[in-house]
Amino acid sequence: MEQNPASTRIQRPSLTFWQIWNMCFGFLGIQFGFALQNANVSRIFQTLGASIDDVPALWIAAPLTGLLVQPVIGYFSDRTWTRLGRRRPYFLAGALVASLALIAMPNSPTLWVAAGLLWVLDAAINVAMEPFRAFVGDQMPPAQRAAGFSMQSFFIGAGAVVASALPWFLAHAGVANTAPAGVVPDAVRYAFYLGAAVLVGAVGWTVLRTREATPEALDASDPVLPASLSRPASTLPRAWPWLLSGAATCTAVYRFGLDRQLYLLGAGLLLYGALVGVLARRRSSGMVATILADLRDMPDIMRRLAVVQFFSWFALFAMWIYTTAAVAQVHFGATDARSPAYNEGANWVGVLFAAYNGFAMLAAMAIPPLARRIGARGAHAVNLLVGAASFLSIGLIPEPTWLLVPMMGIGVAWASILSLPYALLSDHLPARKMGVYMGIFNFFIVIPQLVAATVLGFALKSLFGGAPIHALTLGGVSLVVAALSMLRIGATRRETMAHGLAH
Repeated sequence: MEQNPASTRIQRPSLTFWQIWNMCFGFLGIQFGFALQNANVSRIFQTLGASIDDVPALWIAAPLTGLLVQPVIGYFSDRTWTRLGRRRPYFLAGALVASLALIAMPNSPTLWVAAGLLWVLDAAINVAMEPFRAFVGDQMPPAQRAAGFSMQSFFIGAGAVVASALPWFLAHAGVANTAPAGVVPDAVRYAFYLGAAVLVGAVGWTVLRTREATPEALDASDPVLPASLSRPASTLPRAWPWLLSGAATCTAVYRFGLDRQLYLLGAGLLLYGALVGVLARRRSSGMVATILADLRDMPDIMRRLAVVQFFSWFALFAMWIYTTAAVAQVHFGATDARSPAYNEGANWVGVLFAAYNGFAMLAAMAIPPLARRIGARGAHAVNLLVGAASFLSIGLIPEPTWLLVPMMGIGVAWASILSLPYALLSDHLPARKMGVYMGIFNFFIVIPQLVAATVLGFALKSLFGGAPIHALTLGGVSLVVAALSMLRIGATRRETMAHGLAH
């Protein structure tokens, strides 16, 4: 279908505050489940017998499922139209499956069952989450999109505040916080049950209280000419650099006796290279070939933001994996997951995670005026530097209570990471490919997590004496690099951004 001429394009209507609220409310439930996962999965793994060296490899399920699921869901949701609309069927299906996984995970009889359920949980959360990003781009005019992403950040913070601290609250309400070896404490299990109910309820609210524009209406109002719906295989990336990099990585691991977790990184490079090579040979124009071609032909601003996202999410994943072990060891003097001191420290990490998400809620309201004053590019760089300083200070603070202070800065960075890159990007994407490009953009969230899951365990064991606090130090350095990378992003469309954030 040809794009309507500019003279006949229809302006998308502006939405009211409550329409935006209803659109984004489902993110509260999604983040509720995501925050329970982030704050408690390492604890569940260690309770079921995983060593601290094995935890990163077990976590690899989360980013790997996102890498596979999000672009596929984006591709299909761009082409879906049902009685529930374009994106809402995916919200609902993902929420239902994720809720079942939340109920099952804390009852896992073995470590490997828990690891498998993490795959299911993260895949389902990704199915529900990915279309929400495209949903804002679909339904809102460009001038309101930043407001929509900021509202999503608000609900992300709200859901995570309660979810992260829920085991701590339940423990203080008298629910058992310890259990026999190999059994997850009741405080964690009941938190997961409540999370399942909140997830389905919040997503159901958005499904029932919103309507979607038809594909024809989106085409008529699209201010950006869409890329072609299929590309010849000649536009696919070249296969040989990826095959060579993967082979070199696997050879180095074998030759020098490096940590076996690094084989996962090499295997991923080999798999991607092989996939590109096969598709190019077959001259394919199907789903996978289209996604890979769109990956190659992404807008320039998306390439530059990809670097920022890589280093930002590397830091976040290091925090999610290692904060429990780091705080328990440094601030509570415990390394045994069965000890009362370790579980007290783990619950306090839940409070800290709730705190940074709470501060993110406040920051989500403060970011728009900051961006209007210094531009979205400068605002994001400043916020990332605030987060970097906060990461680096965690190991220097002796008193656990004072760890709430760096959580303020991490909350600022988190709110910015969840809003400004998407606001910068969405104005450059065509409506017909909003879903698939938002899914591709997730590559630059997932790839750093895969790198972190394969490299951090090796780095801590080989370079840092197994002390998990050093993973957070690496996270701080990574955020500094992300902030400096913002300087490579031009100030194009600053006026558009400022106008959008003002609404």
